[in-house]
Amino acid sequence: MSGHRRSVRIASGALARAAGVIALCIAGSVVACGGAAERTSTLPTVDDFGDTLAFGAPATRVVSLNPVTTELLFALGLGDRLVGRTSFDLFPDAARAVTDVGNGMQPNVEAVLGQRPDLVLLYASTSNRLAAQQLRAAGVMTLTLRTDRIADLARITPLIAAALGAPETGRAVVDSVTASLDEVRAMARPTEPITAFWHIWDPPLMTIGGGSYLSELLNVAGVTNVFGDTDAPSPQVALEEVARRDPQFILASPTSAARIRSNPGWRSVRAVREGRVIEIDTTVVGRPGVRMGEAARYLRRVLVDVPPR
Repeated sequence: MSGHRRSVRIASGALARAAGVIALCIAGSVVACGGAAERTSTLPTVDDFGDTLAFGAPATRVVSLNPVTTELLFALGLGDRLVGRTSFDLFPDAARAVTDVGNGMQPNVEAVLGQRPDLVLLYASTSNRLAAQQLRAAGVMTLTLRTDRIADLARITPLIAAALGAPETGRAVVDSVTASLDEVRAMARPTEPITAFWHIWDPPLMTIGGGSYLSELLNVAGVTNVFGDTDAPSPQVALEEVARRDPQFILASPTSAARIRSNPGWRSVRAVREGRVIEIDTTVVGRPGVRMGEAARYLRRVLVDVPPR
């Protein structure tokens, strides 16, 4: 395709395959469970806040305040135990029928308690520390976990699956996601290096660093993040430094891509001048969850297999 602008959006078929990943996981969970509840560990588990969760009876009323864990519950085939989710938890479609309790960061504790949960799943941000303390004070167990890197899914899934009495199913889900990522890793690498800058916010201008699963997904797809040498997941950077590192492609959400194209300051970056600003579907790549294999395949498709020039 010629010209200085190109918008890349995921095709409906890719969404179908994304749903298929979860469908396979759910199918696997039926086999693993054999239609019966699995054993629950009685060993205490320490979460990423240092809080201890001593598993007793499997949790049956769960509020998930993290889109990653919400998707995971459905992949485990246990979406029927979900009684609350955040406003951003919209996948799979069945999640939309679950009561929306608001934000996942600094959540409304009263709204959460109103769902009478026996387990609340939170993202391990310092802004959620008070909510975890208040929920525990009210007698509700919390499991607070970081979900920032690809490896975190394999780390947190056994904890959540055990809390729900489905450890074998948890292993099946992890194996499925791992296999889907490995399939993309095994694809032929680009004959020439492909580099990208991933815009996530401005002002201030922020990007994806080496500490983010998104940088890892680029690597899986065969693409180098020009700021992958930074440890932070989302470092603040200068536009002059972006121009100096000279990425082949600029990745951004559709809204941000439009602003970048229309902002004269971005003309200092060759990829912008030459029309290599790629609109990324954040609903596919936006979470380090059970759809990471599909996300890596999507990045591979839009940047390696049929790259806009």
